[in-house]
Amino acid sequence: MSEHTKLSGPRFGPASGEPAKQLVILLHGVGADGDDLIGLAPMLAQVLPDAEFLAPNAPEPCDMAPVGYQWFSLQDRSAGAIEDGVRAVAPLVDQFIDDSCAERGIDPDRVALFGFSQGCMMSLFVGLRRVTPLAAILGYSGTLVAAGKLVDEMESRPPVLLVHGEADPVVPFQMLAAARAGLESAGVDVQTLSRPGLGHGIDEEGIRAGAALLHSTLLA
Repeated sequence: MSEHTKLSGPRFGPASGEPAKQLVILLHGVGADGDDLIGLAPMLAQVLPDAEFLAPNAPEPCDMAPVGYQWFSLQDRSAGAIEDGVRAVAPLVDQFIDDSCAERGIDPDRVALFGFSQGCMMSLFVGLRRVTPLAAILGYSGTLVAAGKLVDEMESRPPVLLVHGEADPVVPFQMLAAARAGLESAGVDVQTLSRPGLGHGIDEEGIRAGAALLHSTLLA
């Protein structure tokens, strides 16, 4: 990745047709792209008609599939390699947030991050280390990377929602409890939602819970 790399991808809204008053940034999982999550925007826009939804593509072509993108490689799934991967790309996500706010004249406290799987890892890592706090972080089917360093590195504590399928074959369900424990030990206000029978995905109940948090934080 070049230091001049900039993220881009599909967008939706605002549904009201008015200038954006809030932003929801959706970070996809490995092997996918922004189109994978932007389809959720019309549902979320029902409670946030003045929000614009941005779903940037990750910066690297997926190295384990013929299509799609990745935030970082998962060829090595050791904790150290994953942390290194997250740290390397975190500045790009941070810059995307700042640039998107500046382009629209929106303050970061009117911005929420919504991440799935690898995008959840990115959302939690970036969102909790920003000096200018975001409104909320929604994490689906992911993990809390570098949990042991969070207390020392944290700069802000936006409320967090974690949703995880109990039948997830990709990211084990027990990672939900581990993430919650790490966040609570750092003083973060965290809600969790377990979804019985759900695999590695997002269901309607998870969307409803996310919409509720977005409504309460972005419209407060």
